[in-house]
Amino acid sequence: MIDLSAEVRGALDSGGAVVALETTLVAHGFPPGEGLAVGVESERRVRAGGAVPATIGVLNGRVKVGLSEDELGRFTAEARKLGPRDVAACVAQGAVGATTVGGTLAVARAVGIRFLGTGGIGGVHRGAFDVSADLLALAGTPVVVVASGVKSLLDVPATAEALEALGVPVLGFGTDELPLFYAAGGGPPVSARVNTAEEAARVARAHWELGGAGLLLANPPAESFDEAEPLIRRALAEAEEAGVRGGAVTPFVLAYLHRESGGRTLEANRRLIADNAQLAAEVASAP
Repeated sequence: MIDLSAEVRGALDSGGAVVALETTLVAHGFPPGEGLAVGVESERRVRAGGAVPATIGVLNGRVKVGLSEDELGRFTAEARKLGPRDVAACVAQGAVGATTVGGTLAVARAVGIRFLGTGGIGGVHRGAFDVSADLLALAGTPVVVVASGVKSLLDVPATAEALEALGVPVLGFGTDELPLFYAAGGGPPVSARVNTAEEAARVARAHWELGGAGLLLANPPAESFDEAEPLIRRALAEAEEAGVRGGAVTPFVLAYLHRESGGRTLEANRRLIADNAQLAAEVASAP
């Protein structure tokens, strides 16, 4: 039920560098019509970093690993959001499904891809016992996930503690602190700092040889927007007052951030996703 593009299959067969990319960012991460450009740019940056992009999603009852631009354009807001538990049902029911980090990791494990680029990972939610499936998927998959820390709406210290408990190394790329997604610093200490893609690759290989699984490589955003945290707190308070619950909270808060920041958070999100895709490729292709 998994279709690898000819380019991805050739790279995997020859031991080349391959970077997995999720499709939820395309379908649900940006205002309507903007996600496709982000997905295309992420693939371009993976190639610039010396690797083959393997964007993953479900179409026509098949898991697709490596998508054409036309196929990528089918991942709109109507696509199902697929965590690890959801992929099989989406395939069996013939729906269009956009993979989250966790869903992408499940497929990456099945086909042997060891690097993934994204914006931020899911984690422990603020003020609620709600833990993203991304964490368990990362803990059980031998892969390097390059992200600008934990998604901005979440409880970062609690997520860092969960990653420690799960045995997931958190490497800071040129930083001693876990980035706060939009902000370059201010999070808890990372477990180790690395300063080059080659050093990150060496740590990953040593971790895997010792029987470890996933690693998080935290890449600070190029331009730090330190005013984001107060906006997030206000957005969450307004969501609570408005009775917004469950899956509706994230789009509500993101829309609030983009509006109140004058578009700065939206532009930061676009840039950090592309930067992380390229860094993932550089680590994947490092000697």
